[in-house]
Amino acid sequence: MQSIYSTEFFYDLLFVLFLVGFVVFVALYFVDAGYGKMRSDKWGPAMNNKAGWLLMEAPVFLVMLYLYFKSFHFNGGVTKGVPYLLFFLIFEFHYFQRSFIFPFLLKGNSKMPFAIMILSFIWNVINGYIQGYFLFYIAPTDPFYMHAYTTSWLTDPRFIIGTLIFFTGWAINMHSDYVIRHLRKPGDTNHYLPKKGLYKYVTSANYFGEITEWLGFAILTWSYAGLVFFWFSCCNLIPRANSIYLKYEKEFPEEFDRKKLKRIIPFIY
Repeated sequence: MQSIYSTEFFYDLLFVLFLVGFVVFVALYFVDAGYGKMRSDKWGPAMNNKAGWLLMEAPVFLVMLYLYFKSFHFNGGVTKGVPYLLFFLIFEFHYFQRSFIFPFLLKGNSKMPFAIMILSFIWNVINGYIQGYFLFYIAPTDPFYMHAYTTSWLTDPRFIIGTLIFFTGWAINMHSDYVIRHLRKPGDTNHYLPKKGLYKYVTSANYFGEITEWLGFAILTWSYAGLVFFWFSCCNLIPRANSIYLKYEKEFPEEFDRKKLKRIIPFIY
């Protein structure tokens, strides 16, 4: 049996995740992910939404934290270098907000199915492992990354462009979440079509922001692990954006005809 601390296991897992991503992509065009706007009792027992978000998102933050600091005793502590620190901080920057701030900004008393929380928990543990293990254990021993991930990487166009894309996506994601949270005033139970920011062009601007973030991360690390994360994010979020689009289209037909909104990628899809 392969150890989780072996390159063979790591690359086998990447390949499996690539295939699973494709299955998820196809499946979510036929089965709605049962939370948020697509909440459904078909997914079984549910829990508090805030607690669900915390429990499913925090593992990726904690796994990355563990692997980063544990790596200081690996290969002479090369991962204490500035590029590795920035990879760690950029990744954790997103997940600190998503794990420990975002859940407490949610309004109302909505529910999340336990099944969704458990599946997301498992994915986040795996994703924390593949990002952390690649960056802090494989990269320091790989001939390409040994030479690439020095301080000179900070002036490499891939790092600069990727970082700009990442924070652009983060800003879109944060603003879009803010718009959604403030669609209704306290006590108002009506449904509204979001119209601010990139919601002028797409119905899932928050998802567009998130996939943009992980495209940026894949570029700034120039890694297979980052690429698989971006791929999996697309496979998960694009069909969910389609479900939301169809729901809004049915609920606000006149506005849809007038605005010609797209699902997730402005002017394209």
